Amino acid sequence: MREVFNNVNFYKKALDGLSLRNTAITQNLANVNTPNYKRKIVVFEDQLKAAIEKKRVYMRTTHEKHMDKGKTNFQPKVLEDKSVSYRIDGNNVNIDTEAAELAKNQIMYNAMINQVIGEFEKIKNVITEGSK
Repeated sequence: MREVFNNVNFYKKALDGLSLRNTAITQNLANVNTPNYKRKIVVFEDQLKAAIEKKRVYMRTTHEKHMDKGKTNFQPKVLEDKSVSYRIDGNNVNIDTEAAELAKNQIMYNAMINQVIGEFEKIKNVITEGSK
């Protein structure tokens, strides 16, 4: 039964990363005028890619003491962008860049939500068709 929700669990991890990124971007925007503030970025796509690649090499366990199936320990990372600031006060937040990143992140989040809806629609169809 767990295999039914594998895609949903994967999308949940992506949504968690995108949600954290949204928080970081809004913090950057809130601190646009804070002296010496360094913008925050969130990285998690490489971890998701690794999870997809592991999924291709699927191991089936027949005993509880067998090796782990390769479950991914997913943890989005919040990093501080220490790039050079062009402002006198040391702040490296560019409001235009952050606004563009926020819009991009929102589009990605909505796309993931649509994917989750699609997965539940598939499950619903299986249940509906299976009861006939």
